Amino acid sequence: MGQQFMRVEEVAEILDVSTSYAYKVIRELNEELKRKGFITISGRVNREYFNERLYQARKENKNACL
Repeated sequence: MGQQFMRVEEVAEILDVSTSYAYKVIRELNEELKRKGFITISGRVNREYFNERLYQARKENKNACL
C-alpha cells in the first residue's frame, strides 16, 4: 500500500520547485481541505487531493490552448 500523504520533498520534486515554494503549495491545499471540513497534517498533503488539484489545473490549461 502506497503512502497516503506526500511530504514537501516529493511535492517539490514533482512540481520542480524549491522546498519553500512546495511548503506554500501544501499550505494552500491544506487550507482548502480544512474549509471542506477535513483534518490536515502540517507539512504534508493528501496524495489523492494533490493529484486531483494538480491534474485538474493542467487539464484546464490544456483546454484553454485549444
